[in-house]
Amino acid sequence: MTMLAPYACHPAASRGRLHAEPGGEMRGPRDIFQRDRDRIIHSIAFRRLRHKTQVFVSPDGDHYRVRLTHSLEVAQIGRTTARTLGLNEDLTEALCLAHDIGHPPFGHAGEDALEAALDQHGGFDHNAHTLRTLMLLESPYPRFRGLNLSWEMLEGLAKHNGPVVRPGWAMRELNALFPLDLTSHASLEAQLAAISDDIAYDNHDIDDGLRAGLLTLEQLLEVPFVQLCWDRVRARYPDVSQDRLLRELVREQIGVMANDLLETTRLNIAESRVETVDDVRALGRTLVGFSPDLAAQERALKRFMYATLYHHPDQLAAADRARVIVTDLFRAYQDDPALMPAEWRDECALEEPTRSRHIADFIAGMTDRYAEKRHREIFGALALAD
Repeated sequence: MTMLAPYACHPAASRGRLHAEPGGEMRGPRDIFQRDRDRIIHSIAFRRLRHKTQVFVSPDGDHYRVRLTHSLEVAQIGRTTARTLGLNEDLTEALCLAHDIGHPPFGHAGEDALEAALDQHGGFDHNAHTLRTLMLLESPYPRFRGLNLSWEMLEGLAKHNGPVVRPGWAMRELNALFPLDLTSHASLEAQLAAISDDIAYDNHDIDDGLRAGLLTLEQLLEVPFVQLCWDRVRARYPDVSQDRLLRELVREQIGVMANDLLETTRLNIAESRVETVDDVRALGRTLVGFSPDLAAQERALKRFMYATLYHHPDQLAAADRARVIVTDLFRAYQDDPALMPAEWRDECALEEPTRSRHIADFIAGMTDRYAEKRHREIFGALALAD
């Protein structure tokens, strides 16, 4: 690892773990953040991401991204930029790998269905569920619940979208268990993981949309940022066919965003005069980000992607079907908890909201294909037929 900047998260200065692990902190030459990363990689929740929707619900093609491949791509961007900025690469990578673990099956459609199902019981938020999974539900160790991750890791995941001013029920319960200073800003590593997520899905979703035939280059070139990058690519490779240059376009856009991020963040850090990670948290604003011009261009790209890809009629139809599956499963388990596997059925309480939240925990952990399988088993193969 490169020399850490003074405002980076230093392993030796970590606030530690909720549960002390005497004699177990060093299984090989790994520090606390390296162990966090490895705990994520070895977790069941992380493995399930290979069958959870990124953009396309249960994609037929093998080349489309899923939550797992997206998380790996986020980690690549995050780790490289962290090294350049003198931040902790291992903590950044761990945050990138873990940031989507709380997503239910079928992406945002599944989340919408669980939010509606829990409307009278506090709602559902995938970001809070990431922490709930890692702190309570995934429990491979004999002496405590959860993965017992470091304070810095949990803080960064809690603040993936910035300070949490109005936490929901799940975040409140977890914060009471291990206070995470929710209203302050997160470390630079956490800020970097969040924007690496944006860079990855802004551009890789374009790649998948083109591959699926739901986007065309002509549509994309209506976005000024894409047009600018396409012109650069064409100027470098004037004799290469258009089809072969589409992936180069995606790489160009990622490079432009990453370089702008590095330049802007260096400037922000210098102007802020932060000297420690505590200074970063107390500053009251985010330091890792794009320049104002690129930030505006990135927002325009997002608007285009929502209008053209995420809200494409084919996508909306798949989302409707996904919401039916999740809603049906939730109602079925409420009516008859015996339909759940024994380990979940035996812990299903009678009183609310515990009962409904427990059922939501079970459904949120499902992969797309497992949710579809359970729906067929309960409701029959023709239940979703047109």
